[in-house]
Parts: sequence; structure tokens; C-alpha cells
Amino acid sequence: MTENEWLVRAPVPDVFAILTDGWTYAAWVVGASRVRDVEKGWPQPGHSIHHSVGMWPLLIDDTTRVEQYEPNRFLQLTVRAWPTGEGRVEFVATDRDGDCHLIMREQAVKGPMAAIPHSIVDPLLRLRNHETLRRLALLAEKHSN
Repeated sequence: MTENEWLVRAPVPDVFAILTDGWTYAAWVVGASRVRDVEKGWPQPGHSIHHSVGMWPLLIDDTTRVEQYEPNRFLQLTVRAWPTGEGRVEFVATDRDGDCHLIMREQAVKGPMAAIPHSIVDPLLRLRNHETLRRLALLAEKHSN
């Protein structure tokens, strides 16, 4: 499982306000190009965001589903981007003197990406998730001001 961490200069609730607002998903997730729908009930387990990945005109419509959610502490998602596959993504937040220490973990669980050795996938996911956390931090820090 690939792991990245970031110290967001915003309180944990402000970070979770972005994480759990499905309509902001494409603004911070690298590769997501648009959100088509957010199911009523998101971010409760079993509910999904309907999004597209890629760049026009090569867009893939797919979903991200909540598996587990503990407000202001933990969010686990199943992210889909077929034909590349499915992944499990976790966000774990802890308070650090009023800021948010955020850990993001990702692992390919189905499809072609799951068959690629971790030693090859890990560096690519680390780069992608570094930028994802940077974008999320910018939104949360702006939200908290």
C-alpha cells in the first residue's frame, strides 16, 4: 500500500469539509476531470460519486464509493477507473496543534493495475498522491480563512 502524508495548515473539520463534499472531488483528485453526480447520502458508506477520469475526448465515466466513514477522522473509498481497475484509498486525519496531519493510503485491488508489481506502481502513486494532497491542502487552507 502506498502512503503519503501532509500537514494541512487548517483544522481537521475544514479538511473533512473538502474530503466529504463530493462536488469538490475533481478539484483535488489528480486524474478526475469532472463530477457528474453525488448520491444523496454521501459520504455515508455505500454511497457514490459519479465522476469522469482522463481528458476530453478520452474520458472514462466511473464511480467512487464510500466503504467506511468516521467524521473528522477516517474515510475509506473504493475508486474505480476501468479499464485500469479499482483501488482502495484511505484518509486518516489527526489534529496537530490546530492543523491537520493527513495520511493518504492507496492500493490497487482489482484489474490490470493490481497485477503490476508494487515496486513499479508505488513511485507513480506517490507522485500522484503528493499532488492530490497538495491540492486538497490548498482548498482546505483557503476554506479555513
